Amino acid sequence: MNKYAIFAFKGELMCFQHVLLNALDMQSKGIESRVIIEGEAVKLIQELAESGNKLYKKAKDMGLIAVICKACSAKLGVLEYNQNVGIPMGDEMGGHPAMSTYIEQGYQIITL
Repeated sequence: MNKYAIFAFKGELMCFQHVLLNALDMQSKGIESRVIIEGEAVKLIQELAESGNKLYKKAKDMGLIAVICKACSAKLGVLEYNQNVGIPMGDEMGGHPAMSTYIEQGYQIITL
């Protein structure tokens, strides 16, 4: 079975919506997917959570959002909020989630 880890870096809502759409689509078709929220995308969590974004809620409830970058959350001023949304913080690579972690687990990496 194919496995994909989608590293979302862009802080644009429309772009991130497509990350969620693709992760949900893959999962629905039996393709394992995980979303790793990095870079400017960490700023979107509060907006998505507080607006009741259905794609975000569904992906989160299904466990598709693997981690949020701890270092980027701190740098961009959203660490405290992001630590309290119920998604683990990724920090194994100098405060950032490591692609190697997912590669070692058999995931192919997609960056957006």
